[in-house]
Amino acid sequence: MISLAGLCVLSVSVFAQRVEIVWPTPSTAYFEGKPLETFIQPTASGVLESGLFGCTRSGGAQFHEGIDIKPVKRNRQGEAVDPVFAAMSGVVRHISRQAGNSSYGRYIVIEHPDQLPGVFTLYAHLASIAPGLSVGAKVERGQEIAVMGRSASGYAIPKDRAHLHFEIGVMLTRDFQGWYNFKKFGSRNEHGLWNGMNLIGIDPLDFFDQLRARRVETFQQYFAQLKPAVKVRVATRRVPDFIERYPALLAKPMPTDSLVAGWEVAFNEMGVPFAWTPLTAMELIGMGTNEVRVVASDEGILKKNRCRSLVFMKRGKPAIGKDLETVLQLVFGLREEL
Repeated sequence: MISLAGLCVLSVSVFAQRVEIVWPTPSTAYFEGKPLETFIQPTASGVLESGLFGCTRSGGAQFHEGIDIKPVKRNRQGEAVDPVFAAMSGVVRHISRQAGNSSYGRYIVIEHPDQLPGVFTLYAHLASIAPGLSVGAKVERGQEIAVMGRSASGYAIPKDRAHLHFEIGVMLTRDFQGWYNFKKFGSRNEHGLWNGMNLIGIDPLDFFDQLRARRVETFQQYFAQLKPAVKVRVATRRVPDFIERYPALLAKPMPTDSLVAGWEVAFNEMGVPFAWTPLTAMELIGMGTNEVRVVASDEGILKKNRCRSLVFMKRGKPAIGKDLETVLQLVFGLREEL
């Protein structure tokens, strides 16, 4: 483990809580204000934006759910040897040691229950896992958990493009296996709840930027300032485990005098369900059980992020796109096409 004195630490206090986060590699370029090309690793295209989060690949048509961080040190064989650090204190939830089991290659997921909401961080394409690291282990901010690499499945990452793929996000459902079985993918789910299809992320670099500029002090504040690309209403009395796990994302308190009859959920341009409003039966008059209805969409935001299919027009009315459909199925336990 490397001393925190040697790491780039960003911390802010807010009331009784603190967000304390370190850059997940030894690179100091971000905190020194150096340009992106000094710490972001692009794909073979050479387009710098391809190493960033969002609709950054294939001319904007392909989604990249993280940032790719360059190494600062290599051995004589040209392999990256940077240690990888836990960005925040937390609990190891998943370790995938077999590179061939995921396009992430070898990867680690750490949950951070002390944060509000309790986000996860994901570290992928690892060369190796720190000896003795195990699922359920508590890790400290800045603790070495792995070595950067270029592991993957189904394709080869060359030496000169070795990197750490880093994500920050939330888990969509605890019933992921039920949805996975419903979809009949024809292959085994090797990663349980921490399968990439059950994880949805925010832009890590934007979070660092907002925190460093002191425009936000907590993850709760960060989620609250996300812009809604789509708002939907879902008529269901079910309280999804998502909001039970992330009550900080409630836009207003749960009602105490009546049952929840449904939800209005705001999604950002990548489909993150970041603001939840419980609804009464009066607010859902005319909607059938489990009916999903688009109530607002921002055409400008959607056009800028065409790699994500959230809403499309059907017979002159907004309809649910395939990516938003997947999120709704997972979060609300829906087992039908929307």
